[in-house]
This record gives sequence, structure tokens and C-alpha cells, in this order.
Amino acid sequence: MSPKMQNTVRLTLSYVAIAIACVIILYPVLWIIGSSFNPGDSLSGSSIIPKDATLEHYKSLFNTAESDYLLWYWNTLKICIITMVLAVAMISCMAYAFSRYRFVGRKNGLMTFLILQMIPNFAALIAIYVLAYVTGLLDTHFALILVYAGGLLPMNTWLAKGYFDTIPKELDESARIDGAGHFRIFWQIILPLAKPILAVVALFSFITPFTDFILAQVILRSEDKFTLAVGLYKMISDQFGNEFTTFAAGSVLIAIPISILFLSLQRFFISGLTAGGTKG
Repeated sequence: MSPKMQNTVRLTLSYVAIAIACVIILYPVLWIIGSSFNPGDSLSGSSIIPKDATLEHYKSLFNTAESDYLLWYWNTLKICIITMVLAVAMISCMAYAFSRYRFVGRKNGLMTFLILQMIPNFAALIAIYVLAYVTGLLDTHFALILVYAGGLLPMNTWLAKGYFDTIPKELDESARIDGAGHFRIFWQIILPLAKPILAVVALFSFITPFTDFILAQVILRSEDKFTLAVGLYKMISDQFGNEFTTFAAGSVLIAIPISILFLSLQRFFISGLTAGGTKG
């Protein structure tokens, strides 16, 4: 087989693999979107392109007399934004410390983080519930924020620390010669160059509370404090809950803030890489 034929075969196989992956990923998403416009409450007759499309399910979600969806949405956004800000602040400081300083317990701390990130969150559900109950934080958003932010630390600290290690230390030394202190070096030199990894950490920190169900189900008890995951589950799990098409509509709307955040952070990926190439 000639080299040209080999390249053609490889290219064809690559496109076939990409097409299969796109079908596997996009079909469930398109089916949910189509189901959200499907009339009635059942998903049995749903299709990607509904015959009699309707917006009634979306209208019912925004009708406060029929649903608490907007309240659940606000609760989820509040938890996600606070978790994201808190996690990014802690992770950036911890990653900088582990990357730039040598102190007693540094290696043990990194090893502890490595072990902790291997333990799934649901393995500590009982302990989390007991701690929330003892501290009086059960059925509060603050408890969820603490658990989410703490759970994000191990893996993301490792990721950010690895990225900080790639930033030349000569920049720190040059800044110290010019009279810059530790905080100024961290704020004005390291953070601007670390925008790509901080954007990744921010995105992960925002998505995790948005898509979590197990922890929120364990901690939250009052319906006015539910997150979207718990609220939508209750919508179809009650004795007479059969609003599956409304559930599909609510699921579609969940993707909006995540998509907006991802598109907004793209410029930080590019600007961070450009800054790194310019100053390095």
C-alpha cells in the first residue's frame, strides 16, 4: 500500500471514530432537548424532533405558583459561585506554597493530597452527615459549600502546583531584586501567568456543585433550600410525580450557566498562554 493510500485510510478511520464519538455524546443531549418540547408528561413518545412542539414545560418552570424551580436555580448558582471563588483562592495559594517554598511536611502534605483524591466523596457520606449534624450545619448551604470546596482541594492543588512548577523561578528572583515581596510576586507575576490553570480550576469548581446530587440530598432537608439536582429529582420521585417532560426542560436549562462560564473563560486560556510566552 502506497504512503498516500495509508494516509487516506488513517484519515478516514479518524473521521469515522470522531463521527461515532459525536453520535454517542450528542444523541442523548438532543433527545433530552427534544423531549423538553414534547407535549404531555411522558417520555415514551419523545423524539429529537417533536411533532407538536410546545413551550408549556418551560413556562411551568418559571411559574412560581406551580414550581420552585427558580428558587432551586438561585440556590444552586449561589452555592456554585461561592464554592468557585473560595476554591480558586485556596487552591492558588496552596499550589503556590507547595511549588515555591520548601517547608517541613511539604512532601507528606502532597502525598496526603494524592491519597485523598483517590477516595470518592460518597465514601465519607456518614461522616459528613454526622459532622453537619453536630456542628448545626445540617440543612444549610454553608455546609455544602465547605464540603465542595474541601473536596476540590486535593486534585486541583496537584494540577495547579504542576502548572506553577513550569513558571520560571527566575521571574521570582528578578522581582525580589527589584524589591517585590512574596505577596506582590504571587499577585502580579504568578497569577497572571497561571490564568489557564486557574480558569480550569474555576470551571471544575463551578460544575461540581451544579451536577452533584448525592451530597445535596444528604445535607438538605427543606424544599426551599434544595438545589436543582435535588429539586428535579423530587419532581419525579414523589408518589404522583410523573412530570418527566418538565424534568427534561429543567435539565436543559442547567447547561446554560455552565456554557456561559466556559465561553467566558476561553479568553483567559488565550491571554494566559500569550502572557506566558511573552514574559517567559
